[in-house]
Amino acid sequence: MKHRIILLLATVFAAAGCNFLDTYPQDVKTVEDSFRTPADAEEALNGVYCTLGASQLYGNNMLGRMGLSADIGYEYYNSDANSVGYYEVVASDAKINSYWRYLYQSIGNANRLLENIDRCNLEDAEKLHITSEARFLRAYYHFMLTVRFGNIPYVTAVPASGNVADIQLPQTPQATVYANIISEMEASVAGLPDASALDGGGHLSKSAAWGILARVCLDAAGYPCYLPGMYAKAKSCAKQVIDLNFHELNPSFEQVFINYMQDIYDIKESIWEVEFYGNNTGTYTTVAGMVGRNNGIGFSNSGGLRDDIGVSIGTARATSYFYNLFEEADLRRDWTIAPYTYNSTTGEKTVQTTNLWVRFCGKFRREYETLMPKSVTNTPTNFPLLRYSDVLLMYAEAVACDDDRTAEELSAAYECLNQVRRRGYGKDPLTADASVDVPNEGGVALLETIKDERARELGFELLRKDDIVRWGEFYHRMKHVESLIPGAYTSSYYVAAREYYRNAQARDVLWPIPSYEMGVNRNLVQNTGW
Repeated sequence: MKHRIILLLATVFAAAGCNFLDTYPQDVKTVEDSFRTPADAEEALNGVYCTLGASQLYGNNMLGRMGLSADIGYEYYNSDANSVGYYEVVASDAKINSYWRYLYQSIGNANRLLENIDRCNLEDAEKLHITSEARFLRAYYHFMLTVRFGNIPYVTAVPASGNVADIQLPQTPQATVYANIISEMEASVAGLPDASALDGGGHLSKSAAWGILARVCLDAAGYPCYLPGMYAKAKSCAKQVIDLNFHELNPSFEQVFINYMQDIYDIKESIWEVEFYGNNTGTYTTVAGMVGRNNGIGFSNSGGLRDDIGVSIGTARATSYFYNLFEEADLRRDWTIAPYTYNSTTGEKTVQTTNLWVRFCGKFRREYETLMPKSVTNTPTNFPLLRYSDVLLMYAEAVACDDDRTAEELSAAYECLNQVRRRGYGKDPLTADASVDVPNEGGVALLETIKDERARELGFELLRKDDIVRWGEFYHRMKHVESLIPGAYTSSYYVAAREYYRNAQARDVLWPIPSYEMGVNRNLVQNTGW
């Protein structure tokens, strides 16, 4: 299991250089020494992948600590007060700065690999494969940057020198950034393997590429770019995955996440995921993550009371708005939003019957981990980047928003939506069920249903803020949730929720360009409002 991580163990972060502004090598080996053999090329590609699992990204900070749950969840973790986690954002925020730097670091690693791959004596097929993965990842990292910062430098080459003209690059307009990302991703697809040839989602596949392309196109179609033709392209990309007739929904919504906790691959449902390994004890101490430890059901295990549960700092708590999006029969509610907390004295579960603001993210429950002993600080659990249910919902949304859709496409879009809903209610995803299915009432009604369905299906998977930003609804939704918080209640989690939503401003659709980067690159222009 976790073959990508196994390859990383000997060389994790070895390929890491500096961010794209740095000009002096950080590695002991020269470029000529680093790119000689096929193994060197694979090692360099591992270095491009490994940024995803860095603590500055999915390995820690992004997991409930950077405000990405938006209207469906808030952060409750005192260590992050006065930071982006509580929407008290400043341009010097350490987590925002490290997000920028680590993504550009890996873009630099990808550029270095692509410029030197011909030195590695690869067979043509393997060269195409590695080049395609590196190009796609480079584009994906630019996507992660542009959705957070808007206009960004689009970097596709190692700086030719340390001269100002080579290292102080200007920002590219966001519309052009999206066009570049889409072009590069599309060019990469042919060199990627079919998902059916892989045993898990740790590697990129054609399915992952088409699915992520659909996501990119939907974002490009929405606020603030509103690029024409993107809904049709998103529809086409998602359909590429659906028409493979390979991917399918796991019959059990719960099992999808139990599989992550127990290191079980299910590539038919989980198409692409960030891989982690072990618990950072023993020989390998840099490749575990914090999935569940950060964003699980809060439990300190004070005094070693219940080692079987697993410690979690419980950064992500649900809002009453999110809870009330679910119908009573929707099985996803009590899995996504834990219906219980742990008693700090006995370790026993305390069922929460009325309090809708104290409940934690329940998707990543450490009690299901099989690796022992359970670490206080780290877990081996992978994190989903793309699930098949997301592809189905993206197809439905693209059809709903595409003015040139056909009646057949609209019918197919409702069927995609209803497959996700049926599974959520414990039904057979492929069998129509009038008690669950949403009737075809046109594109406008479909889009409004999808806005809620994406929260129900994908809540706490770090997609919600991007969704409501591209729909142009971020500020309105954040202020609506603020109005739902009981004003007279003084428990610490209510205080945290009020701070989170009160701090949110219209400018928070984007993060500020980090002040450090503004200082070293005088060509950068700060985002509006910062």
